Amino acid sequence: MKRVQLLKHLPRQGCELLREGGRHSWRLNSATGRRSAVPRHTEISDLLARKICRDLGVDEP
Repeated sequence: MKRVQLLKHLPRQGCELLREGGRHSWRLNSATGRRSAVPRHTEISDLLARKICRDLGVDEP
């Protein structure tokens, strides 16, 4: 999955940018208070994308 696709999916699910780290962008689900790191690779494996969504408590893309 492309990183851009995941970054478009997360705000639709209620997640917002928490902060930019050195190699990751941190996303926060404001409804649940859960957060997760999204790496800055152009391609993110489907397994990792599912894990990020599970960590945030949102639907998988």
